[in-house]
This record gives sequence, C-alpha cells and structure tokens, in this order.
Amino acid sequence: MVRLTLIYKRIGTLCILFCSVCTVSRAYADDDLTPPDRQTISVGEQRKFDYFYYEGIRLKNAGNFDASYEMFKHCLEIDSTSSVALFEISSAYIQLDQPEKAVSLLKKAVKYSPNNQEYRSTLASLLFNMEMFGEVVDEYEILIKAFPEKPELNYYLAESYTRMGEIGKAIDTYNALENGMGMHEAISMEKFRLYMSIEQPDSAFNELKMLVDKFPMEARHPIMIGDLYLQRDDTIQALNYYNQARKIDPESPYFPVSMANYYEKTGQRDAAKQQIREALTNERLDVNTKMGILARYIIQQQRSKQDNDGADTLFHTLLEQHPDESRLKLAYGEFLASQKKFDEARFQYQLVTESEPENINAWQQLLQLSLQTKDMDEVIRICNKCREIFPEAMEFRLYLGIAYYQQKKYQQAIETYLEGISFIPKENTGLISDFYGQIGDTYFRIKETGNAFEAYENALKYNDKNIAVLNNYAYYLSLLKRELTKAERMSAQCIKMDPENATYIDTYAWIFFVQGNYPLAKMYIEQALSKDKANNAELIDHYGDILYKSGEKEKAVEQWIKAKEAGKNSETLDRKISGKTYLEETEDELFNNMDEESSDTEP
Repeated sequence: MVRLTLIYKRIGTLCILFCSVCTVSRAYADDDLTPPDRQTISVGEQRKFDYFYYEGIRLKNAGNFDASYEMFKHCLEIDSTSSVALFEISSAYIQLDQPEKAVSLLKKAVKYSPNNQEYRSTLASLLFNMEMFGEVVDEYEILIKAFPEKPELNYYLAESYTRMGEIGKAIDTYNALENGMGMHEAISMEKFRLYMSIEQPDSAFNELKMLVDKFPMEARHPIMIGDLYLQRDDTIQALNYYNQARKIDPESPYFPVSMANYYEKTGQRDAAKQQIREALTNERLDVNTKMGILARYIIQQQRSKQDNDGADTLFHTLLEQHPDESRLKLAYGEFLASQKKFDEARFQYQLVTESEPENINAWQQLLQLSLQTKDMDEVIRICNKCREIFPEAMEFRLYLGIAYYQQKKYQQAIETYLEGISFIPKENTGLISDFYGQIGDTYFRIKETGNAFEAYENALKYNDKNIAVLNNYAYYLSLLKRELTKAERMSAQCIKMDPENATYIDTYAWIFFVQGNYPLAKMYIEQALSKDKANNAELIDHYGDILYKSGEKEKAVEQWIKAKEAGKNSETLDRKISGKTYLEETEDELFNNMDEESSDTEP
C-alpha cells in the first residue's frame, strides 16, 4: 500500500491547488461534455462510486491520507475514466514526490474532462516544475484561449518560452499580459532583461523609459535607469537620471545609495562615504538594505586597506536606530571579530543569545569565536547549553567532544560522541561515520588500540569513503606495524580521493618505510613535502628517517634539525641529531607526540 506523509510536499504553485478540497458540485461540473471513450457505468455502480468518493474526501479532510488514497483507488476500479478520481490520486503522488506518475494521471484527467481549468492548470504547473516546457506551452496556450479573462496565464506561458530560449515569443507574451493588466514594473523589468539577453539594448532601455513616462512622480524608476547606465560605465547618462530622480523626490532613500556608487565609479571616495552615511541614517530605508550598504562599505575599506573606524561608527549609528535588530548585532560581532576585538565581539553575540536563546545562528557564532580564541572552557559551556536547547544540532555535540579531547578529558569526549550517535538519524550515515571516527581517534590517544580500531571499522561500515578515518586508521596501523597490507590499501584510497593532500601522501610514504620499501617511501615523502604549505615538522622528520635508511645520512641529519626548528619536540629526535643515527620512537613517544589537532575536524 502507498504510504502518504502527513506533510504535503509543495511543488511550485501546486500547493495552492491541492490544499483546497474539490467540492462535489465542482467535481462533476465538467461532465456536460463527455469524450467518446469515457466509460459508462450503471446506476448501482454510480452509487458505489459516490460512496467511495465522498468517503475519500472526508478522510482526506481529516488528514487520513492513506485511507483516502484507498477510497479513490476503489473509485478508479469502478470507473477508470473518472477525472475526479484520477485528479485526487495524482495529488497523492505529488505528495509522495513521484511527479511522473502524477503527470500520467493528470493527463488522463484532462483527457476525460478537457474543459476543467483546475485539472489543466495543475498539469501545466507540474510540467513546468519538471521542466517539460514544450508540453507546458501547449497546455497554457489552450488555457489562454479558453479563459481570456485570466491574463495572468500569459505570465506562465512567457516564462516557459523564456526557459525554452524562445525569447521573441516570450516578449510577445509579456506584451499580451500588459494589454490585459496594464503596465507593471515587474513585467517591464522582465522585458528589459530579455531584450538585454538578445543584445537589443535600445529596446531594453526603452522599456524602462516608458515606466518613467507612465509614473513620472516615482523616483525609483529613473534611479533604476541610472544604475543600469552606471553598470555600463556611462556615468554622464547615469548622473542625468539620478538628478531627475532627485528633482522628483530629494528624500528618496535609494538616491544616496546610487550616488555613492556613482562617486565610487568616478573616484570621489569622500563624497561616496558621505552618501553612505546619509543612506544609513535615512529612516525610510529598511534595515536589510542598510546592512547590505554597510557590508559593501566594509569590503571596500578592506580592499583599499583603509582603517575601519568609520565602519565602527556606522555600526553604532545603525544600532541606535535599530536596537532590537539581532541580525545587526551579529553582523557587528562578526566585524569586531575580524578586527580581533574578541571581547567586544563576544559581548554582541551574548546580547543576542540572552534575548533570543533559540537563535541558533547567534550560538554558532559565539561557538566559532570561542574556538578561534581556543577558550575550551567556554566551548564546553556553550555546547552543554546548546545540547539542551537544540538536542538534534550535532555540531554542538561534536565540538563538545573536541573540547573535552583538547582538555585531555578523553573519557568524557568518548561518552559525548557515543551519546551524540544516539541522536543522529539512521539515514545520516556520513555523520555517524564521522562520530565513530572521533571515537577511534580518542581511544587511540589513550592507548586503547583495540577499541580505536573497532570504532574505525564501525565508521567505515557507515561510510567506506570517510577519508579522515581511512588515513588515521592506516597511519596508526603503520605506527604499530600491524596489518600493513590493509594500511597500504586504505592509504592508497585516500590519495586517489585527494591526490593533493600532503598528510595523506606522507601516510602512504610512511607505510612503505615501515615495510622497508625505501625507494617508494622516498618518492612519496618528497611528493608530500612538495605539496606541504604548513612546514609540517612530522613530515620533515619522516623525510630524515627515510633518507637515513636510503643511505643519505648527512641529508637525514639536516632534515632532523629542520624538524626540530619547525617545532617538533621529541627526546628521540634530539638523540637522532646528536648521535647522527636513526632511532625508532618508543611507544610512549608515539602516543605523546601525536598531533592532537587531528581530532579537531569540521562537522
């Protein structure tokens, strides 16, 4: 039996059509014209049909979609040409996101009730969403002829022509739409865009000029034309239209924005800044537009390497105007963080989390700031709080585990990851795999290698292409000199997936080193170093070991010294340098010198 969800899947405009319930009178209103192949049923069958149909509608209204679907199926068993039953079942398939089946049924519904506007409109809308524009055009042309009093149908036809690349026909259809509805800014702008796409700029600009003539007291239209001229670097024409707009409405909130662009284009930066200030203090301009203006201003300041004191002042101006606007506080916090004013940024984020505790974006930004400043106590506080507010937001559980790991609270980290797995939907196998990967890394850090490798195996069961797990698993096996063939295979898989990653190539080189294949080890470690942008001390130390075993002992010592200078602290490394000889690290050193940042991965 088909299982229907309780939540309708909304496909374009179809949600409006299917949220309404067909009344019986409407359902049968299209039967006066019966196609020749329409099935004829007896009076008794009609009574059964009516019972199942009415019961299907009742169940549908009650939200029992599975049962209503079965009722409409019974209707079709009685009369396979019933448009009302075909329509209702097609609606079920739309809910199940099976548009192909829905289209097939709707075409039959239209065939048997060709004069029903709802059926044909629904079919056209569904075909449009499936990008079957040739058929869409046919349906809308029929609808437009049948319902000339509905000029809005031309909009969908024009959009279909546009998507087909029939720009001339699209423009003609928009013209027909204007004949029925009158001149409208949205239609004129669409025609402008189409004319520009076929390189007819004169016709394009003429559309906008007609708008100016039609609405002479609307300042936005000449501003729009000025903006378009400015985009084409015609600053003279742009200024002419801006001045025209200023005469119409000198207080227009859009005018200073466009003039700021004009002054920037003509190299008048101080004048541009003044226009930006005027725009941000204009009470007629909405806060979203103001935030966009300010963001652009900040980017320009950064590009020109100018100080951001002006931006800080403008933020304060906006906050005075919109003290309750949380998005503005978050944007200001982000700006302060970029200036390394971390305490001030944290204050802005906390204002939002205190006033809007369910604003997950504010918590996320506060968390990222704490990670950036490596304040693990604050990370733990934030993540524990967010586990309560957003129990299904896995990033907070992941970072909580990472914070515990950084604080060497390994058992708490493992418990956090295990608890998190219980909240992850079973179908999200990638995230489950990542959590098991973190568990494996943590177990390995506390020398519980059996549990670590079991966790890695679980991770790969859920995602056998989890590249971080494959690499760590392979590397740790090589450190312990276990299952080297398996380690080699996993490491090769990593390089195949990401051939530019120096760490993955280093793992591959080290596995060959452990196997005693020094020529291949040297070839791959040199590849790794050529791709390493971080001067990784571990890679350099490995290079020294490989060079020593390859007979290049003096070069090996040079690399060991470089590894120490790059930040590696190891008693074994010191002894290798002083004794000018290769030494294996002890097991304790293998664990103590692990790169603890390996578990600090993004969710």
